[in-house]
Amino acid sequence: MTCPTDLWSPGETAERIEKAAGICRSILAQTPDNPSCLQLMGIIECKLNHPAEAEIWFRKSLALTPDSPETLFCYALALIMQKHFQRAIPLLERAAEIKADFAPALHQLGNAYKENGNTAEAIETYEKLLALKPDEPEILFNLAILSKQQGNLAAARHYCERSVVREPSNPFCINNLGIICYMMADYPRAAACYRKALELKPEYPEALSNLSILMHETGAFDKAFEYSSRAVALRPDYPEGLNSLGISLRDAGRLEKAIEVFRYAARLKQTCPETRYNLSMALLAAAKFEEGWQLYEARWQTGPMKTVCRKYPQPVWEGETGEGRLLFIHPEQGMGDTLQFCRYAPLAARRGLRVVMEVQRPLVRLMRSLEGVDHVLSAPKQPGTFDFHCPMMSLPRLMQTRFETIPDKTPYLAADENEVLKWGERLAALAAGKPRVGLVWAGSARLHLPSLAMTDRRRSISPQMLRPLIDNKNIHFLSLQKDGPRAPEELGLLDLMDQCADFADTAALIANLDLVITVDTAVAHLAGALGKPVWVLNRFDSCWRWQRQCEKTPWYPTMRLFHQPEAGDWASVIARVAAEL
Repeated sequence: MTCPTDLWSPGETAERIEKAAGICRSILAQTPDNPSCLQLMGIIECKLNHPAEAEIWFRKSLALTPDSPETLFCYALALIMQKHFQRAIPLLERAAEIKADFAPALHQLGNAYKENGNTAEAIETYEKLLALKPDEPEILFNLAILSKQQGNLAAARHYCERSVVREPSNPFCINNLGIICYMMADYPRAAACYRKALELKPEYPEALSNLSILMHETGAFDKAFEYSSRAVALRPDYPEGLNSLGISLRDAGRLEKAIEVFRYAARLKQTCPETRYNLSMALLAAAKFEEGWQLYEARWQTGPMKTVCRKYPQPVWEGETGEGRLLFIHPEQGMGDTLQFCRYAPLAARRGLRVVMEVQRPLVRLMRSLEGVDHVLSAPKQPGTFDFHCPMMSLPRLMQTRFETIPDKTPYLAADENEVLKWGERLAALAAGKPRVGLVWAGSARLHLPSLAMTDRRRSISPQMLRPLIDNKNIHFLSLQKDGPRAPEELGLLDLMDQCADFADTAALIANLDLVITVDTAVAHLAGALGKPVWVLNRFDSCWRWQRQCEKTPWYPTMRLFHQPEAGDWASVIARVAAEL
């Protein structure tokens, strides 16, 4: 007897099910070892939502016909109904082995693998099924999702595009294609997909939220707020939509409202680290450091940070004193972060600890000027033995830093005196009496991380935009731009950065300047740590550390912030700086 798969259909009537059950009972009363009736009784129990009872019937049927792919398949379905995927897998594998073209068994096997976390096996099974059922939308969609989970975005996009071709009016497939295009930094295609999905399904909060995130990344903050607000209006308890709305509010400087929205999203989805992390960013931007630093630890469960979280057999330092014990401090993010938060290493040393610090290679020589550090290592070198370790940006939490207790004594880093003199000799040819001002217009592009690459595009400018400053002939302007676009010759900037091998060289050059003007990049932190006057051209969606209320920051007493009044408005910022010069 073949499996009566028509009985599995959702539209099956109770009357027909009961009639089939009656027939089976009559037959089994006469022939209790009838495998077909035993199998059918299992199907009936499944239809009545009694999968545990169905197992008994399928087991009896399988004992009589152990090589029946249909019975193996039905038995597996009863297990899947109970979410016993691991038990269902060998039954489905056996059914597919006996009957290679048994598409329903392959389909359920792929689903069971997927639910059980066997991603590679699920992909292989779905691909076999695709050979039997080419361009089946559900199979293509599953392959797209699994390929995305594996990080194979090209394959995910391929399968998703095929699915959309098969179902061009399916907003869910189109929305998922948009997500994959967004992850591949194909923002125009992603936007087109989200908008098409909304055209097909106007009340679609997921697509609205995704479009809001995309608008945020591309700097269209008003649009980001509009789309996230619409998503939340449609579904007020939608955590992802609330998260998008919170980001829009935070970037607009509406921090209190952003904090309120993030808190609500966190209550709805307590297991979501991204929401806790976003809440921490809003709290820190609002100078609510006590709670902000605590929640900032959620960063280790988000995005790329998962892959850089270090695991050692030694315990993580929790701020305790430890006379003579060795604390290993390691970097975790960019060089600007290292320059800003290395100031906490001397505070740890004052608790009786010996401090060894790992930093990015270009910072090693400069960091040797930091008080209280026994030894500075170049990443990825690590000390052979240590008692505690600590990620550098956890130090403010451990030191219980509040806005009013930020360790603001500068300089805490220093250039080598002999190198300062050598740079002075190189600059001696410049006309005396004119101030020397260093310029930086671009940060690191970080093209390997699309979201950070978009942030860099919002914080960086072209060197030509600085012409209103450079036209001031009463000042000597020098380039401090190490990487990124070089200044065209017609700007007339003195560029000696090819003689700067690392940040120690740049520090010695800056020591011979009167002022540094820079976008929000590592050189801003370098100049601030050296105690050198520094003016920062700050983007509208400001980093949390540069509170927007004023032009001063307690992190660097010699720093002055020039904020964009609205997104993308560099012209007014540069005009103000030119006037101040």
